[in-house]
Amino acid sequence: MSQKLKTVAEEKLFSRNFTKYGLDLNPAVSIGAGLIIILFALFAFVDLDRANTVFGIINTVIVSNFDWLFVLSSNFFILVSLIMAFSKLGSVKIGGVDAQPEFSNFSWYSMLMSAGMGIGLMFWSVGEPLYHLMQKPPIFNSNMGDTQAMATTFFHWGLHPWGIYALISLSLAFFAYNKKLPLSLRSVFYPLLKDKIFGFWGDMIDILAVVSCLFGLATSLGLGVQQINSGLNYLFGIHVSVMTQVLLIVGITGLATISVVTGLDKGVKILSELNIKLAGLFLAVIFVLGPTGYLVKLFSNSLGLYMNNFINASFFVSTDGSTWQASWSVFYLAWWISWSPFVGMFIARISKGRTVREFVLAVLIVPSLLSFIWLTVFGGTAMHINGLTSGALFETVGNNLPVAIFEMIQNLNVPLLEGAIKTGLSLAGTVLVISFFVTSSDSGSLVVDNITSGGKLNSPVTQRVFWASMEGLVAIVLLLIGGETALKALQTAVIATGLPFAIILIIMSFLLLRSVQKAYKRQKYIKDLDHFETMMEEYEDQAVEDQVTA
Repeated sequence: MSQKLKTVAEEKLFSRNFTKYGLDLNPAVSIGAGLIIILFALFAFVDLDRANTVFGIINTVIVSNFDWLFVLSSNFFILVSLIMAFSKLGSVKIGGVDAQPEFSNFSWYSMLMSAGMGIGLMFWSVGEPLYHLMQKPPIFNSNMGDTQAMATTFFHWGLHPWGIYALISLSLAFFAYNKKLPLSLRSVFYPLLKDKIFGFWGDMIDILAVVSCLFGLATSLGLGVQQINSGLNYLFGIHVSVMTQVLLIVGITGLATISVVTGLDKGVKILSELNIKLAGLFLAVIFVLGPTGYLVKLFSNSLGLYMNNFINASFFVSTDGSTWQASWSVFYLAWWISWSPFVGMFIARISKGRTVREFVLAVLIVPSLLSFIWLTVFGGTAMHINGLTSGALFETVGNNLPVAIFEMIQNLNVPLLEGAIKTGLSLAGTVLVISFFVTSSDSGSLVVDNITSGGKLNSPVTQRVFWASMEGLVAIVLLLIGGETALKALQTAVIATGLPFAIILIIMSFLLLRSVQKAYKRQKYIKDLDHFETMMEEYEDQAVEDQVTA
C-alpha cells in the first residue's frame, strides 16, 4: 500500500512541478505563496499604519475570543504525544522496522535545539524573567517572586511548545517515511482527503505552511538583527540603524545559503553542533561568573513549582479581562503553533529510524530541560543583578529589549580582568546570536524548499539558493518599508495563522493516532512472522542435526 501511495504521489504531484532553469517547483504552491507575500509587502508599503491597525485588530479578535482554544488544544497535543509514547504504539519505528537513524543523538539534539528554540532563548532569556518578576503573573503563585517569575518562564518555553512540535513533526515523519508520501503538510491529511491532497486542497494547505514559515523566519531575522546590531554597538560602537541591519541580514543570508548548498548532512548538521558547543561554553562561563549558588537554588525551586502546579497553570484561562495572559501565554501558544510547520518539518526530516517512544520523549523532555537550565542561568543572573541595582536593569531592558543580554554581561561582578572578560563575553554572545540565526535561516530554507517542491527531500541547488535569498529579501524589504513597525505587523500576521493551524493540528492528532494504530498491527504481524520463520529454521536445523547424530 505504501509503495502504491509513493507511486501515486510521484505521478499526481511531482508531474505538476516546474523543472526548468535549475528549479523543481510546484507552481501552484510557489506562485500562491509568492502572491500573498507580495500583497502583504504592498499593503505595508502603501499604508503601514493601516496595516498595523488591521492586523492588530485581527490579532486582538483571535486572542480575546479563542484564547481557550489555544490553551486547551496545546494541552491536548501534549496528551496525545504522551499517549503515543507510553502506549503500545510507542514501539512503532519511523520509517519501518528496518529503518536506522541517520544522525547521532548529539547531532539530532543539536539540530532540534538550533531550529526549535535557539534564537528565541538568546533574545528572551534575560528580559522575560525580569518582566514576570515586576508584573507578578497570575499563575504559579509563590511567596518568592523570583521563583514565580522563573516558573512562569519555564511554562512558556517547556512542554507546551515542544508538545506542539512533537505532534506535528511525528505526523509529518510518519506519513513521509512509513506511508511513503511526500514530506509535506498535505500528506498528513491523506486518510481524510485521499487523492485530493494532490490537488487544490493540498495546495492550499502547503501555501499556508509556506507563508507561515517565510513570514515567521523573516520576522525573527528582522527582529534578531536588532539584537546583533546592539551587540556590535556595545563592542565596536557601530551605529544602530536600518542600513546596518540590512547589511547584517545580507551577511547572515549569505552564510545560510552556503550552509543550505552544502546540504543537511554537512552544513546544517555541523553548524548546529557548533552552536550547541559554543552555547554550552557560554552558559558555563556565565554560570561560574554569576551568582552560582543562587542559580542552583533558583533552578530547583522553580522546577519544583513548575511541576507541582503544571496542571493548574496549563488549564488557566483568564475570565477577569486581564491582558496578561493575552500578552504572554496566548501570544506564545499562537506563535508556537504558527511556527510549528517549519520546526515540525525540519524535525521530521532528521528523525527517521527513531521509535515513536524515543522520538516523543526526546523531543518533549531533552529540549525542555536544556531550555530550563539556560533560562535559569541567564534569567536568574539578570534578576540577581536587578536586585543589586534597585531595578535599574529592568528599566534598561524595558526600554530596549535587544540589549538585555549585553546589559546583563556589563553588570556582572568580575574583579579580575573585568574589561577583557566582559568584552569577550559580549563578543561571544553576538557570535552565538549570529550563529543561531544562520541555523534558523538555513533549516527554514530547506523546509520551504521541501514544501514548494511538492515534498521532495532533494532539490536543485539553484532552488535552495532561491528560497534562502527570498527569506532575507522579505526581511530587508520590511525593514526598509518601516523598520521595527513593519516587522511587528508581519509578526502579528504570523500569529493570526495560529488559529487555522490549531484546528489543523487537532484534526492531525486523530489522523495520526488512527494511522499509527494500523502501523502497529502491521509491525506486530511482521515481527510475529519473523519469529515464526526463525522458529521453523531452528526446528529444521535441529531435525537435520538429529538425523546426522542418528
